[in-house]
Amino acid sequence: MDSGFVLYLARRTLEVSLFISAPILLTCLLVGVVITLFQAVTSIRDMTLTIVPKLLAVGVVMLIFGGWMLESLLRFTYEIFGYIQNVLQ
Repeated sequence: MDSGFVLYLARRTLEVSLFISAPILLTCLLVGVVITLFQAVTSIRDMTLTIVPKLLAVGVVMLIFGGWMLESLLRFTYEIFGYIQNVLQ
């Protein structure tokens, strides 16, 4: 195992984690911006107004993208275990 392979694994790990977390993070960002604009227009400053919609939106995103996220994570895990087998042989 050389340094190039370690860099490949580190880059691949960051890519997979970014792709898996992107739908949730983008949803939180968009919902947060919409709620902030709504609060600025109506002058309502309630913390539950920001947290509850984000939680509901993340729940919906997890229902929609959960299978894809799990499949991607499992594929990456199998890939890592394959590399471990190759290193040990």
